[in-house]
Amino acid sequence: MIKNSFVFLFMLALLMAACARQKTSAPVVEGLPQLDWLREVGAKNIPSGKTVFEATQYGAVNDGSTLNTKAIQAAIDACAAKGGGLVTFKPGRYLTGSIYLKKGVHLRIDKGVEILGSQNLADYPDMDTRVAGIEMPWPSALINVLDQENVAISGEGVVHAQGKPFWDMYWKMRKEYQPKGLRWIVDYDAKRPRTLLVSRSSDVTIKDITMKQAGFWTIHILYSDHVTVDGVVIQNNIDGHGPSTDGIDIDSSSYVLVQNSDIDCNDDNFCLKSGRDWDGLRVNRPTEYVLIRDCVSRAGGGLITFGSETSGGIRHVVAYNLKAKGTGVGIRFKSATTRGGTVEEIYMHNIEMDSVGTPIEVSMNWNPSYSYSTLPEGYSLETVPQHWKTMLTPVVPAERGIPKFRNIYISDIRVKDARKALAASGIKESLVENFHFKDITIQANTAGQISHAKDWTFENFRITTKDNSEITVKESEGVAL
Repeated sequence: MIKNSFVFLFMLALLMAACARQKTSAPVVEGLPQLDWLREVGAKNIPSGKTVFEATQYGAVNDGSTLNTKAIQAAIDACAAKGGGLVTFKPGRYLTGSIYLKKGVHLRIDKGVEILGSQNLADYPDMDTRVAGIEMPWPSALINVLDQENVAISGEGVVHAQGKPFWDMYWKMRKEYQPKGLRWIVDYDAKRPRTLLVSRSSDVTIKDITMKQAGFWTIHILYSDHVTVDGVVIQNNIDGHGPSTDGIDIDSSSYVLVQNSDIDCNDDNFCLKSGRDWDGLRVNRPTEYVLIRDCVSRAGGGLITFGSETSGGIRHVVAYNLKAKGTGVGIRFKSATTRGGTVEEIYMHNIEMDSVGTPIEVSMNWNPSYSYSTLPEGYSLETVPQHWKTMLTPVVPAERGIPKFRNIYISDIRVKDARKALAASGIKESLVENFHFKDITIQANTAGQISHAKDWTFENFRITTKDNSEITVKESEGVAL
């Protein structure tokens, strides 16, 4: 007995030692540094319950016109009450407003099933959340994971948000607001539902779903950790080009894995954010430890974008094996002089771009008409809505609003048919520092420029331009092409 116990304890000790070694040993990615945190990204658990809760058994009708919000929610609630399991659907089309997933629930949308988003904003109850960098009331998403853990959404079916009426509403409001000097607030007044929101949650898996025509952002990962997005297809350019239809937004969240996904949208494709201006600095929560790999972006504002909401900081990000086809910008860093925050320790490797606008873009003074809030004459601060007051609250001292971009590593980039090879602009109060380029080949119409930069290195950096121009460098130090 004693001998057997000794053998058991000895074997257990060996197993624990092996697990400890495994935990501290990061996977090796050729061309990238070995970073221990890479093995920690993504959901650690997925719901294991096998009991099936089929939505039609709770009153759901698959005719595409009956509003099924209560029936689908009843199936979810019953599943959660039994400790978790699978919520499924018979083939067909299911119209619904906001639904809310719970711990242990796996929402499975199989092939032949289409979830349709209601086009009535009243079917998306307002909730306290963060949107576009500030905390404010905003409509619930179509699918919500709020303050939960161990949740999954998967399947080869479709979530069609039917967002076009919300696009039309936005453009109408923008036409009214812009002449009044209110470009900076129209995005916040034009309330539009997100397709999928993960907020203050852990161990969430989103896999294989196709999502179409988001009314606003498609997948928003907010104040959450250990989230996996795998094999998702986003198609927002259906029946038009929707404003602010971002693909995947990772917002003040950590240990996030995004892989094998394909995004066609009309704003940033894969985007990292951490709050805007005074409110973002108040929350002060970074986005960190993010891995994005083996993904494709098509139409959209940026293959991978950092900002413009940078207030909480964005750091420890690895992105590799990416492709951009027709995207507006490839690798994009953007902020404003009221944002603050530091973007640093970013590694991007093995990226192909075809017919993009600008492969690499850096701006600390991005889109001023949107980025800076000024109350026009004829309005009183005392009578405007609270979210206007939040946007108008100044950053004090002003120096807190100066962002920083530093320690960026970009390697093995291949670009053809770009318009401009490079556009990078810091500001005199904050030079963009320590950008490192290695094994870069770009074919473009024109070369571009670098300004207010410091300590940039270039190794095997080749640009071919149709106009025979070369990159101009000004008001910089330690930048030798």
